[in-house]
Amino acid sequence: MGKPTLLLVDDDALFLRTLGGALERKGYAVRTAETGEGALAAVTDAPAEVIFLDLMLGEQSSLPLIEPLLAACPGARLIMLTGYASVATTVAAMRLGATDYLAKPVGLGEVLQALGPGKPETGQDSPEPPPQPIPLARVEWEHIQRVLADHDGNISAAARALGVHRRSLQRKLAKRPPPPPPRD
Repeated sequence: MGKPTLLLVDDDALFLRTLGGALERKGYAVRTAETGEGALAAVTDAPAEVIFLDLMLGEQSSLPLIEPLLAACPGARLIMLTGYASVATTVAAMRLGATDYLAKPVGLGEVLQALGPGKPETGQDSPEPPPQPIPLARVEWEHIQRVLADHDGNISAAARALGVHRRSLQRKLAKRPPPPPPRD
């Protein structure tokens, strides 16, 4: 059985070039798209067996793309990639047909592990250690930013949605965001 054909969909051109190149060096046939329209056109031309889809393409959620992409590629696996990992988006993506969910920043080892049924193709006899989890303070900061964006920057509305007092939210926003976890 050969390696599956891949479609990488992300609005970050550098990420696409880097990950796509690394996967091609591992022997995968890789196509890329930076927009939802580009992704739908790519699968119309030639279906993919595995689709990596970024949760946010520009300012738009890519969740509405899951069903059309999977309809164009029957039997394909769809793996979500996102810097906005949350339980709600994970559940929504899985309900729509995603088979896996990887939080960015994601390394080649994690992508290879998601592609293969067993250990990643790194030549190691033992599996890689799990990635370092995102610190709780960083998850909280990202969640606050997402809710604030959902409410068009309105702190009072975001505070109500989060169930906290407006002043508490303002104090949290005044702090610097915690750094993301280090990558290997």
